Amino acid sequence: MHSHCLTMKFAIPAAILSLAGLVASTVVPRSCAQAQRFGDLSISPSTVNPGDELSINVDFNCAVSYFGIIPVYMDYSISVPVAVNNGHEPNIVLARHNWTSGSTSDNFTVQIPYAYYFANAGYEITLTITYPVAGTDGSQYLVQGGTEAPITINVASS
Repeated sequence: MHSHCLTMKFAIPAAILSLAGLVASTVVPRSCAQAQRFGDLSISPSTVNPGDELSINVDFNCAVSYFGIIPVYMDYSISVPVAVNNGHEPNIVLARHNWTSGSTSDNFTVQIPYAYYFANAGYEITLTITYPVAGTDGSQYLVQGGTEAPITINVASS
């Protein structure tokens, strides 16, 4: 009878430690800035020439763990902010990635295309995510949100 009680005394702390280990492995942020709801986008370098390599890194930990936003697609492009776009500068698509289940980041390198850029234009790397939300009847539909990071693209003078 005593060995049974002893086993129970050790089984309960062992179970608690197992749960603590599981919680520690899936770190859920205590709070996240509203700006991180679509991912925390960073690029390097922030000044490039056409043909240069650009590293793009996105941390989706807050989006997934705090806001419950799980992307289906991530679209990356070079864009000119609407407020300063002269109407002749469409977005330049850099990449489209599908979400990898269980992931909380997307990291890759891409070459800046040899496109037509305007001198002194303000460019951004824009991340647009497509993700599901529940409709009024419980069915899912897709919506989009995004974030951006400023970039300077040097233009060769002609």
